[in-house]
Amino acid sequence: QVQLEESGGGLVQPGGSLRLSCAASASIFNNGVMGWFRQAPGKEREFVAGIRWSGRITAYADSVKGRFTISRDNAKNTVYLQMNSLKPEDTAVYFCAADSEGMLHTNVRVTSGEYDYWGQGTQVTVSS
Repeated sequence: QVQLEESGGGLVQPGGSLRLSCAASASIFNNGVMGWFRQAPGKEREFVAGIRWSGRITAYADSVKGRFTISRDNAKNTVYLQMNSLKPEDTAVYFCAADSEGMLHTNVRVTSGEYDYWGQGTQVTVSS
């Protein structure tokens, strides 16, 4: 059974940092591209960052470039999202996702419909 479980969300002041973690089943982690998406109230789910198995190829939404860093520890089947310089507009539920066919493509895919496994989500609130 494929499982993705996020952790690390919470309340942080503007300018602060959080690190999200996503523990994944080995079956999907070892064969898939991993991604983070977020969804704010009243908005569509949007791509935040993604990473291929090697860790050398990543992709970021323009809104988080230079502030967020995605990484993965293949020995622990875990992907991370380090979020720095957080802004109120980063407030959302953050979801970990796996693209089981992602390795068939050259780049990280950025559309939510292309990811077939999802975690439950973790709330991130940036507020003073």
